[in-house]
Amino acid sequence: MKFNPIFFDLDGTITDSEQGIIKSVQYALEYFDISVEQEKLIPFIGPPLRDSFAQFFPDDQNKIQEAINKYREYYAERGIFENRLYEGARELLQHLAESGQTLALATSKPEPFAVRIVEHFDIAGYFSCVAGAQLNGPRNSKPAVLRYACQRLEVSPSSGCIMVGDRKYDVLGAHEVGMPCAAVLYGYGPESELIQAEADWICRDMEALRKLLTDQ
Repeated sequence: MKFNPIFFDLDGTITDSEQGIIKSVQYALEYFDISVEQEKLIPFIGPPLRDSFAQFFPDDQNKIQEAINKYREYYAERGIFENRLYEGARELLQHLAESGQTLALATSKPEPFAVRIVEHFDIAGYFSCVAGAQLNGPRNSKPAVLRYACQRLEVSPSSGCIMVGDRKYDVLGAHEVGMPCAAVLYGYGPESELIQAEADWICRDMEALRKLLTDQ
């Protein structure tokens, strides 16, 4: 089976971004005199920031926005590069691109940050499209990003595409727009979460993902 285009999530799928994201969250929460241990903040990796900060400031949109602003203050300068490529990610992207498959990035991370990251790691050239959320706008969920990415590539979500991600948000977002999703276990989502979300495939490592995306 050969999928085309292939839409990749970023955090937890291509890059191990835990350190930068968690430090940015802690920086934002410390502004409000809130201290949270690192392991308890791992769920911030994946969903939109607004949804995550709402757990700390329910029904207070002003504080949520202020927390997002503080997060971005740290992330834009430091957190964005407290990050690394997963082993084998570059080689997989290169192989798929050289095989003629169209690759796109589809992330809930703001698009300007996503562009900086793929340029920093010198993998931007493998993607025909880098699609992310808007810094301040309605395109701030995985389904919205996927629809936007499909529009840019001029493809239908049900025309042989696949989404690759590590959290339920990737699976549910892909299914909402009519696209199957392969979930990876080397990222941040536990297997139980991905099974419950009804991922179409679950890949335990980068090699299993490569086989799924390249085997005919």
